[in-house]
Amino acid sequence: MPLIHSVQAREILDSRGYPTIETTMELDNGVVVSASVPSGTSTGKHEAVELRDNDASRMFGKGVLKAVQNVNAIIGPAVVGQDPSRQTALDQLLVNLDGTPNKSKLGANAILSVSLAGARAGAATVGMPLYQYFKEKYQLIQTYHMPIPAFNMINGGAHGAGNLDFQEFHVVPASNKTFTQALQLGVEVFMQLEKVLIAKSAVHSTGIEGGFAPNLYSNTDAFQLFFETFRELPYTIGQDVFLGIDAASNFFYSGGKYKIRDRSEPFSVDQMIQYYKEIREQFHVFSVEDGLSEDDMDGWKKLTAELQNSTIIVGDDFLTTNKERVLKAVEEKACTGIIVKPNQIGTVSETVEVVKIARDAGWQIIFSHRSGETTDDFIADFAVGCGSDYVKFGAPDRGERVVKYNRLSKIASELGL
Repeated sequence: MPLIHSVQAREILDSRGYPTIETTMELDNGVVVSASVPSGTSTGKHEAVELRDNDASRMFGKGVLKAVQNVNAIIGPAVVGQDPSRQTALDQLLVNLDGTPNKSKLGANAILSVSLAGARAGAATVGMPLYQYFKEKYQLIQTYHMPIPAFNMINGGAHGAGNLDFQEFHVVPASNKTFTQALQLGVEVFMQLEKVLIAKSAVHSTGIEGGFAPNLYSNTDAFQLFFETFRELPYTIGQDVFLGIDAASNFFYSGGKYKIRDRSEPFSVDQMIQYYKEIREQFHVFSVEDGLSEDDMDGWKKLTAELQNSTIIVGDDFLTTNKERVLKAVEEKACTGIIVKPNQIGTVSETVEVVKIARDAGWQIIFSHRSGETTDDFIADFAVGCGSDYVKFGAPDRGERVVKYNRLSKIASELGL
């Protein structure tokens, strides 16, 4: 098998204009591949450490030259001569090189850039598309299916303009639609939503994930906007399409209470759960992501027990694609779905291990982008090859989001799905 000949990293910019890292890997047979790493805005405190320079005199401290140097001076020389198709061994070498439980020495961004490039190189050595390589290598699925896109149409919280508490409001096509039909639905909703916002003289600029960031008075107003939008479209909420939210509740959680603008007084855990029940019934909200704070295991157990029959209870900041946290949540019956973000844990192999645990537990799998994205479409192939049920790639807008939807369209065409 071809072996790794050289590795070279450099600093590039993500979709927010923040620095991130791209790594190019060359094999001894002349194959050259590259991979870039996304970065989050709203991050869970249990995520692997993204190494930043913290040099206030440059890029306001956001530079990643240390991570780049760690790839070029430490990781690169260590992986030269390795077989990129032996992903688990490659990733274990990276983990051992770092030697910390959260990848804080070399940086999860540095490590992941090499892990992703290694997977892409492995696929190239056997002449397979990346999604097929993952399917054959890890055998998490027997047959292909296309993931359902959860379009982030309205941005709030840390992603928005400061007037909505919930971070994301999703439009999710029904599972009986093909990917092409689902994408068409998403695009048409996006276009019609813009028209509705303009008619209301509402701000219709877009947030950092491509969704609109309108000036609304409450979270409930966002749901009402969707209902107005669908009145002009040939789709029925609760039949053709459903709504979902990423509450990202750490944003509005303080002192054991949840403060949202829909109510004058802060909510207790029980009151917050009751609120989710109400919006489920009123607005067909079928998925709630990070509905409670990331360390409230008892609250998550109660939320899941009370809503799991009608709603997918999804962990993101709560789980951070972390094996130990996922195993604990499975044991406590604290979730029914997981957001999968490779940069939360730092390697391809560890990500796959988490997906397998979640799937064995019967959870819904949702592969996700980050708010600070690049034009790398790796995550689209990864999602298909691992049998993801859903994907979160933002609105059908902005190049760094659209490139992932376009990649899924190409895969669907190749597979005849």
